Amino acid sequence: YEVYDRIDGKIRRELVDGQQRITTIQDFLDDKYNIVGESKYSGKRFSDLDDDQVAEFMSYLVSVDVIRNATRGQILQMFRRMNAYTLPLNEPEKRHSTFQGNFKWFINSISDDLSEFFSNFGVFTDRQIIRMADAELISEIVLTIERGIISTSPKDLREIYKRYEDKKYEPSEAVRKSILDAVVEITKVPNLRKSFLMKPYSVHMLVVAVIHLRQRIPSLDKQFLLSRPDETGFEITRVENSLIELAQAHESKEVEGPHAEYIWGCQAGTNRAGRRLARIKGIFRALGNSVDVVADEGLARLLP
Repeated sequence: YEVYDRIDGKIRRELVDGQQRITTIQDFLDDKYNIVGESKYSGKRFSDLDDDQVAEFMSYLVSVDVIRNATRGQILQMFRRMNAYTLPLNEPEKRHSTFQGNFKWFINSISDDLSEFFSNFGVFTDRQIIRMADAELISEIVLTIERGIISTSPKDLREIYKRYEDKKYEPSEAVRKSILDAVVEITKVPNLRKSFLMKPYSVHMLVVAVIHLRQRIPSLDKQFLLSRPDETGFEITRVENSLIELAQAHESKEVEGPHAEYIWGCQAGTNRAGRRLARIKGIFRALGNSVDVVADEGLARLLP
C-alpha cells in the first residue's frame, strides 16, 4: 500500500499481505537459519553461498502489487477478504458469511465509514477491524437504538441480521446519520484519542448517549428520565474536561468516588444490561445531564 504522508511529506509503504514471506527472506539474509530439504543448498546459510549463488539470490525478482489512492478502510477490507479462510470464523464473521441481506450491507457500509475513527482513536487495532470487531460494535449500537439498554448475546445480533435478510431495514439512513453525526461530535474532543473512554464497550454507550442528547431515542426515553429532558444545542466540547476526568478515573480504577458506578459498569460482563446502564449513567453525568429516574424497575435492580 503506497500513500503520500502529508505530515512527513514522504511516500509511505505498508505491507498489506505477504509478511511471512518477506520476513523469511530477510531472516535468511541475516543468517538466522539454514535451508532444509533435499537440494544442493541443503544445510547452507546465506553466508555459505558462493558469489554466483549470492548474485542469483539477490537478483531474484519478487513480484508485488502496489495499491495506490486507496482509503484505509478499503485496504482493511481487502486484507479481510484475502484472509477470510485462514482462521476459524468468529461470531461477526459468521454473520457476515451467513447473511446477504440489506442489514448486513448497512452495517458493513458504516464500518467502512468509521474505519479511520476506530483506528485513529484507538478503539480497535487493525487486526480487530479485519476480524470485524467494528461491525460487532455497530450492530450493538443499532440494537440499543432499537430496543434500549438490554443484555445481548450472539443470538440477539444474529436475529436482527436474520429479520432483515429478505426485507429492507427501513430506518437505515436515519440511523446511519445519527451514528456518524455522533462520532463526528466525539472527534471534536481529540484528547479522548486512545483514552480509556475509547474502549469499545464505552464507545458503545458514549455514541448512544450523544445520539440521545441530540435527538432522543424513544426506547431510552421509556427506560429512564434525564435531568434536563428538553436540552437543545448539545455541544460535546463544553464538557471535554468531564469526559477526560471519566476516562482517567477508569484508567486509575477509582472504585470509590463520583465515578464508582461507571467503573463498576466497565468490569466483567460488559454486555449485560446492568453494566451498560451503569456506564451510560456515568457518561450522561459527564455530558452534563444525569439520569434522575430509572423507569424500568427490572433494569434498576441490576445496578449495584
